[in-house]
Amino acid sequence: MKLPRKVKLVEVGPRDGLQNEKQFVSTAVKVELINRLSAAGFPNVEAASFVSPKWVPQMADGSDVMQAIHRRRGTIYSALTPNMKGLEAALAARVDEVVIFGAASEAFSRKNINCSIAESMERFRPVARAAKDAGLRVRGALSCAFGCPYQGDVPVASVVSVAQMFDELGCDEIDIADTIGVGTAAQVGTVFDAVTRVIDGSRLSGHFHDTYGQALANILAALETGITIFHASVAGLGGCPYAKGATGNVATEDVLYLLDGLGIETGVDLAAVVAAGDFISTALDRPNGSRAGKALLAKAAA
Repeated sequence: MKLPRKVKLVEVGPRDGLQNEKQFVSTAVKVELINRLSAAGFPNVEAASFVSPKWVPQMADGSDVMQAIHRRRGTIYSALTPNMKGLEAALAARVDEVVIFGAASEAFSRKNINCSIAESMERFRPVARAAKDAGLRVRGALSCAFGCPYQGDVPVASVVSVAQMFDELGCDEIDIADTIGVGTAAQVGTVFDAVTRVIDGSRLSGHFHDTYGQALANILAALETGITIFHASVAGLGGCPYAKGATGNVATEDVLYLLDGLGIETGVDLAAVVAAGDFISTALDRPNGSRAGKALLAKAAA
């Protein structure tokens, strides 16, 4: 199948990537990271999370971060908003897009947000409606679409069903997420083929973790089904606090190297992202999780 000419790349490192860091990342470092990523040309940066600091203390400074960043014209700044209180904070912080989240797995939904899938959707209904009324974009994140740490296999029909629920809530985009990184290329093809039968593929995105080293293969499989939106995290930051053993999101640098090699446009400057990955890895005093990033840094230093 012919691959798409252009792809929208959503950078999730500042939120999804940093939320599990045990040491508090300063507001100044978060702002610098977001500014670097904005300057690199991302059309969408997931910048903050307006959840209770009790549950995600790393994201407690979301309002301060949003106030301090340099907003690049044309970039959508997104924030996770699980309830009306979070939405009110997001509106005050002038976010462009709110993200609500549900799971294709009943077991994960109960472990993650303490309610059933159906109950979670009812909770999000007023949030989505109010966000739309305020003129914001709404994105639905559908976790555990390829496997669950608690129930194991997740039926394709469950993924389709939850995607339709998000669609009914008015979500502009729906993320099909491999939260624990267990998906395979064949499975990705099957799931996206099924979901695109009921929802336009232009509104679907692939969100892959690299636990089993399959994320790039899974992105290629999704590209072959016509998907043109993907999420990635600079330097491979991230994981999931409710999915033991889940490693980081696929590294943005690696995805860009793949897409550049396929001749697919992103509008994102790979060199600038490599520099941003080096910056945040140094700031966190941890190894860079991007293979392409490390290779390009070593090549530049040679």
